[in-house]
Amino acid sequence: MNERKPVVLVTGASGFVGRHVVPALAREGWSIRRAVRRPEGVDDEVVIETIGPETDWQAALQGVDAVVHLAARVHHKHEEHAVQLYRNVNIAGTLQLARSAATAGVRQFIFISTVLVHGRSNEGRAPFSEDDVLTPRGLYGMSKAAAEAGLKTLARDSAMKVSVIRPPLVYGAGAKGNFALLTRAVNLGLPLPFAAIRNHRAFLAVQNLSSFILRRLAHPDPASNFEVFLVADREQVSTPDFIKRVANASGKNPRLFAMPPDLLSKLLIVMRRQETHDSLIGSLELNLSKAIATGWQPPVSLDEGLRLALAAQDA
Repeated sequence: MNERKPVVLVTGASGFVGRHVVPALAREGWSIRRAVRRPEGVDDEVVIETIGPETDWQAALQGVDAVVHLAARVHHKHEEHAVQLYRNVNIAGTLQLARSAATAGVRQFIFISTVLVHGRSNEGRAPFSEDDVLTPRGLYGMSKAAAEAGLKTLARDSAMKVSVIRPPLVYGAGAKGNFALLTRAVNLGLPLPFAAIRNHRAFLAVQNLSSFILRRLAHPDPASNFEVFLVADREQVSTPDFIKRVANASGKNPRLFAMPPDLLSKLLIVMRRQETHDSLIGSLELNLSKAIATGWQPPVSLDEGLRLALAAQDA
């Protein structure tokens, strides 16, 4: 008789991270149930049109051993509606799923949060660690911090083990946002004014994120129902160094020039690009000792992760 495969429900399965996590889970022997917003005509999908405080997860969670919750509201064009959307999806939607999972007897719940619960920069301070007092920035960061707090309370009162993962910028094949903008600028040969920046920033290859998720599923902490982890690549590098490595992985020559950091900083602030200022000029260093202490090692180096990300663009 064949042994039953453990079943994992993955939300956000068709998104950037989900498209990498799902096959990694399958290779490790998990039976996948993909929560998708629209039917895609595959056997392992379950359609959940909206994630919110009233979502019925009962059918999707039947027979499920673990949940990997990747889905989230990240951007919204109309700020007047954004607060309610972030609250409904990232906070109430997450907690509705977690409560439903605990009731259904799910053993493990993996929640992908964000390093933004710590803020956008640790300039002049020690690297962020899991025990820091949270100072979230922006609607997204604040919504993730609130979801974490709710999950901590839920885990205390249930048998389900909850792991919260706080990644920095995740890059890989199919990544959007700042990584896509940067790689496009490098590929177009645009001159970039960051040569004089001397910061240190954490990045995370999507393969390394997938690897840590698998590690937590395979080795839950027997002594605790709630754990938080900062996860990143081993190397934490400056903005110009990261751009050089992107260019090298693309087979391009980086076109960096030195604008005085103070001038660049003032220019971005005048342009009301505080978020861009923090992510390009400020430092974002993470203390990875807790994640490493679990026995996990990032399987992919920064250079290898960038080669994998950009080779897929050329294919």
